[in-house]
Amino acid sequence: MRRRLAFLAVAVLAVIMLQPADSQASSQIEKIDKQLEKIRNDMNAISTSKNKWEGYMQTLIHRKDDTEASLQNLMLEIDKVDSRMSAVQDQLIEAEAALYKTGQELEEAEKRVKLRDELLQSRMRLMYMNGFVSYMDVLLSSTSFSDFVDRFDALKSILSQDREILDEHKRDRELIVQKKAEMEVQLANVENLYGKLKDYQMLLADKEEQRQVLLATYSQKIDNLSEFSKEQEEQLIKLARQVSELEEEKKDIRRREEEERRAREAAARAARAAQNSGSAAVKSLGGGALAVPIASGYRLSSDFGTRIHPVTGQRKHHAGIDLAAPEGTSIYAAESGTVIVAQKMSGYGNTVIIDHGGGMWTLYAHIRNGGIEVQQGDSVKRGQKIAEVGMTGTATGPHLHFEVRINEEPVNPTPYLQ
Repeated sequence: MRRRLAFLAVAVLAVIMLQPADSQASSQIEKIDKQLEKIRNDMNAISTSKNKWEGYMQTLIHRKDDTEASLQNLMLEIDKVDSRMSAVQDQLIEAEAALYKTGQELEEAEKRVKLRDELLQSRMRLMYMNGFVSYMDVLLSSTSFSDFVDRFDALKSILSQDREILDEHKRDRELIVQKKAEMEVQLANVENLYGKLKDYQMLLADKEEQRQVLLATYSQKIDNLSEFSKEQEEQLIKLARQVSELEEEKKDIRRREEEERRAREAAARAARAAQNSGSAAVKSLGGGALAVPIASGYRLSSDFGTRIHPVTGQRKHHAGIDLAAPEGTSIYAAESGTVIVAQKMSGYGNTVIIDHGGGMWTLYAHIRNGGIEVQQGDSVKRGQKIAEVGMTGTATGPHLHFEVRINEEPVNPTPYLQ
């Protein structure tokens, strides 16, 4: 009887010692839930801002593409300007040749005028030195009729020659005036052509400068936004880690609650049946235990490590493996865990990240638009469908980009897969 009473006292004492701290655990979980709510609100705000800026960046990329297309037309226009410059050069050569020819003709005309001036001046000197004799005196001093006829013919010939000399002299003077006027017009044309050539050169330089400024401006803005998006992505990863840690803390609290509940039940059973029960074991992950996230019909198109990026053409570290599959192919969780990211992430496109505990994450990227079938905070089971293959983000074709991260650092996924 005493032994039964002593055993009963021990059992009652065990039950009292293991009374649940429900209010304390609830308070802790409530506090964690508030922290989680705040962090998730921050993540949503960052995601909204990130999507806004990425939308703006896409707008800039489209504008840059449009500008590059318009610049192709601009280059064609510049080629036309080059052709027009060549035509102006040909016109300049022709104008200079015509100017040179006009100068020669002017020089010849001036020589002829000079010679006639000298001839006329010579005749005037002779007349001055020998005395002025009229044509009538020459005729009246004839010795005979025959002499009169000869003198008349001679005077007639002299008069005709004088008239011809005077006419030529007049024509040459008029020609000189005309040629001078033509030279002035041609010179003005040459100056005008030079002016056009200079304008074309300035136009060419201005358009080329516009091209450089536009491209540099858009490229700089896109680079700045890419850096900003990268910073926001790092913030999301940091917040996702905090979510993971808090979820782990909640799990620990609930696990302790469950252990305490089972311990209380065990104590009660011990009081009745003199036996105790241990707490439930916690499942842990092991190497090589992850399931392949695509069931079948896939092809390993790119392995983990350094490679030539298929889009940029640059050597870059590839943080995961690529499993090429038709768009819409089902993607399954590689292991059970908690979804900490389910949204668009820059070059990854639509992305899901699952926290499996123990510092292990798996990442599923390039999911098609509308293909994510889980939400942040969801608990998923191994082999559960979480998304569908697509090619969002930076991708050349439909495939799943799959990563395994240990303490947030990407590692080669292959050894972790079955």
